[in-house]
Amino acid sequence: MPDQTSQPANEADVDTARRGFMQSALLVAGATQLPLAPANATPATSASPATPVVPARALTLNINGADHQLSLEPRVTLLDALREVLGLTGTKKGCDRGQCGACTVLVEGRRVNACLTLAIMHQGAKITTIEGIAQGEQLAPIQAAFIEHDAFQCGYCTPGQICSAVACIAEMKAGTASAVTPNVREQTIAFTDPEIRERMSGNLCRCGAYNNIVSAIQAVSANARA
Repeated sequence: MPDQTSQPANEADVDTARRGFMQSALLVAGATQLPLAPANATPATSASPATPVVPARALTLNINGADHQLSLEPRVTLLDALREVLGLTGTKKGCDRGQCGACTVLVEGRRVNACLTLAIMHQGAKITTIEGIAQGEQLAPIQAAFIEHDAFQCGYCTPGQICSAVACIAEMKAGTASAVTPNVREQTIAFTDPEIRERMSGNLCRCGAYNNIVSAIQAVSANARA
């Protein structure tokens, strides 16, 4: 008759052996996934930089009528140069992907997403930020209209909205057609709400003040036409 008292010990041995086998199999499987180093490879040293160092370059940026002599890496965006180097923090960093328009500035009068362009690309160009829209202590008409028509709430997107609005009005006055212009051959652009909405569509307002933004632009454009 077999000894019943020896069965628990045998089962424990089986469990231990099974666990040991599984652990060994997992270690082997993991080792096969490791990349093999070439035979002539030299070990990496901690002194080696993770990325190559790009030397800074001297450049001149004309911002709001003043020249700024800078030394920047070629990879620095115009947005980071404005905010981090020059301290012009009115231009906001929103999505940092060119989708929200919060970083909109004017380069030679045209709207540019500062987060999508490199500072070194605009050497010598005339750049206008929100700090350069007003005339000293006197608000520009578009700034006064934004206040009068309650065209902002949190205000984070407002600098980009105002810079974009300045270019929007200039485009319509110059007769530049948009995607909603009924007849692109016409030299005169009607200052309609659809025209303004289309031209301002690259500037997002998370607070939803779009109707008031359009009203502010309409008020300024009416005074400009008069």
